[in-house]
Amino acid sequence: MDGVPESHNGWTFLTNHARVLAAIAENQSARVRDIAARCRLTERAVQKIIADLEQAGYLSHVRQGRGNTYQIDPAKILRHPTEAGQGLTVASLLALLIQDEDHRGMLSAESTHASG
Repeated sequence: MDGVPESHNGWTFLTNHARVLAAIAENQSARVRDIAARCRLTERAVQKIIADLEQAGYLSHVRQGRGNTYQIDPAKILRHPTEAGQGLTVASLLALLIQDEDHRGMLSAESTHASG
């Protein structure tokens, strides 16, 4: 999939922010290019989303060589008032989205540790 990703018409269940966060949860050292391809977004859109997530405290990064390693705050409460009112965390969202069973267990453990 080279160039600009295929466009999508109509609504979807997930926001691009959730897709990018899930892609990073699966590979914390993923390149922006790889995240963009996985999420079917432009690299520029992914850079903007990462900046949004970092500014809001959901994500941070450490520069390693020519790339970044990202750190997600699994205990951070989701932004929408409905989810925030229920105390739903990033870990609970990612547990639904990521495909790696071992990684799901790690996020669940981090969330339990952070809240305990």
